[in-house]
Amino acid sequence: MTLALDDAAQDLLFRAARTANSFTDEPVDDEQIRAVYDLVKYAPTAFNQQPLRVVLVRSAEARERLVRHMSEGNQAKTAAAPLVAVLAADHEFTTELPTQFPAFPQAKDVFFAERAVRERSAAFNATLQVGYFILGVRAAGLAAGPMTGFDADGVAKEFFADGDHSVLAVVNIGKPGPDAFRPRGPRLAYDEVVTTV
Repeated sequence: MTLALDDAAQDLLFRAARTANSFTDEPVDDEQIRAVYDLVKYAPTAFNQQPLRVVLVRSAEARERLVRHMSEGNQAKTAAAPLVAVLAADHEFTTELPTQFPAFPQAKDVFFAERAVRERSAAFNATLQVGYFILGVRAAGLAAGPMTGFDADGVAKEFFADGDHSVLAVVNIGKPGPDAFRPRGPRLAYDEVVTTV
């Protein structure tokens, strides 16, 4: 094949990976999540911006606060998952832009001067980072259960009280439990997606 990853890595990250809907009670520790982050922090973003912010929901009190904002079908699995991550875009990401390159101060002061531009850029680039985060969870041998079925404004108010963040996804993380995976849905074929001009 023409891919650099061997078949086992391709399966782990892509072909055999599924969204998990149940998990064992085996804990996910901070060291595992730190290793995931240290891998996925290299996601490609515009101006090397890094707007993704992650809140790890571990305590029973915080879990209860989160679960009440989840859609009914996502509440039980979010309550039971070993670890839940709330992934958000920081609209004030420009305070963290690197300064070692001449274009970045200009980008901060000119291109990102308008809040609406910052919000759109933060949402797009943090979404790229979310995709990498899910791949990183898989690379750690864990299963991810990413969800968008929740009250985003409610979750943002619970975990980002400053009003400068938009919540993009909630991800349950752990070892897959019994009947964790639904059958894989169909995917479009190459010729249905790719056009050469």
